[in-house]
Amino acid sequence: MPSCDSPAPDTSGPLAEQLLRLTRRLHRAQKRHLEPLGLTPAQSRLLRAVTHFPEPPRMADLAQRLEVVPRAVTTLVDALEANGSVRRVPDPANRRVVRIEVTEAGRSTLRALRTARRAAAEDILAPLTAEQREVLGGLLTDLMNGADPRC
Repeated sequence: MPSCDSPAPDTSGPLAEQLLRLTRRLHRAQKRHLEPLGLTPAQSRLLRAVTHFPEPPRMADLAQRLEVVPRAVTTLVDALEANGSVRRVPDPANRRVVRIEVTEAGRSTLRALRTARRAAAEDILAPLTAEQREVLGGLLTDLMNGADPRC
């Protein structure tokens, strides 16, 4: 096993391809589980993003968080507003600013969305044993944190 001072063997090509294929598979599974909710993956992402702000966000805040153009946010908010998940509300400090607020129906959709996302993940993780899942969880945490587990 290489030390922290020596380079790791170059396996990034095959690993990168495996990660990309797994990501696509997870997206397809999530899409299948979202269909009964009447949401697209982009709509579900926006709905979840709205809840990550301490107060109802502006459209520009959502565009920045989702790394999309503001017009894309407008289209997504229009669709979510049409199904009753969010509503546009005026900013109390500046009437020219519109904020996006999750409705009670939207909160219910978020709960169903969490269940759908867990079911999609379970589809992917089904072949793994509990021990393998624990190891994978640790590896994913290391990757997300940028840690080198060898050091």
